[in-house]
Amino acid sequence: MATKTQVKSGPFDKAILDAAEKLVDAYDIVLRREEGEWVGHALEYPEAIGVGKTVQKCMMETRKSLLAGVASMLEAGKTPPLPARQHVRSEQVNLRLTPEEKALLESRSRARGFRGIADFVRTKALSTVD
Repeated sequence: MATKTQVKSGPFDKAILDAAEKLVDAYDIVLRREEGEWVGHALEYPEAIGVGKTVQKCMMETRKSLLAGVASMLEAGKTPPLPARQHVRSEQVNLRLTPEEKALLESRSRARGFRGIADFVRTKALSTVD
């Protein structure tokens, strides 16, 4: 029988917990100071939040929360978010344009050798430094 490890929201099979830990270890955790405490979440999984009086406690609580969330997803047969540092484009943004704007963007993106509007807009917007 597989061993179970207790995590914040319940026991998980060791294989699931190990797989979840590998993903969580690769997640980028963001910390911010809020009302005298540290609050943390991962870029990849902003719903899993940890809070602590110290950075170390906040990191520990954030990792616990992430681990429980990712393990729950794996246990349910769902695919957890990939680590941001893998640079997989998994987020989508919708942009409403007039037909004229769309035609202009398509023309400019083709003229500059881009595959389409998305590549053109992403490259132009991310290369601009304020």
